[in-house]
Amino acid sequence: MSKIEGSDLETKSFMDEVKSFEKGAFFDLGHPLLNRISESFFKAAGIGAIQALTREGYFTAFDGGFDSTGSGSVTPDIPGAKKHRFPGLGGETNKKSLEALVKNTGKESLQWGLAAGVYSGLTYGLKEARGAHDWKNSAVAGAITGVALALTSDDSSHQQVVQGAITGAAFSTAANLLAGIF
Repeated sequence: MSKIEGSDLETKSFMDEVKSFEKGAFFDLGHPLLNRISESFFKAAGIGAIQALTREGYFTAFDGGFDSTGSGSVTPDIPGAKKHRFPGLGGETNKKSLEALVKNTGKESLQWGLAAGVYSGLTYGLKEARGAHDWKNSAVAGAITGVALALTSDDSSHQQVVQGAITGAAFSTAANLLAGIF
């Protein structure tokens, strides 16, 4: 039988490998809560890194361009909008710019991973504690996740923390309620 299993492993395609990830977990840390938190953290951190890099690439490409008015930039002038989320990226050398990009992409990845891990862990823990998975679990988990995200910003204020809690609770509750409809 091991001979058959060995031949199956050799004939697996890339798509078979990808499909196997959907069935099982990336990690087995010995407890479902730890598995869920770590899996959510790493998936969201990867998405955060990709999002940060593509956004910065977009703004870098357009800041280097020119428009017909001769202003030297095709980035739209939106009041209060930041052209670059990564302030150190316009360094004096390519090495400094690359260091700033890596540092800031890592920070943003950590924030995305934190949000996903906290939310996933809280929803699982609340479901286990209360014996039900409903909008109340989503609201509490979303509020605490919103607070955690607000506290990771460089200049968090009391108002930002409260706003993060309200926004997190609203989004997660809406997502939970809409998931039941669709």
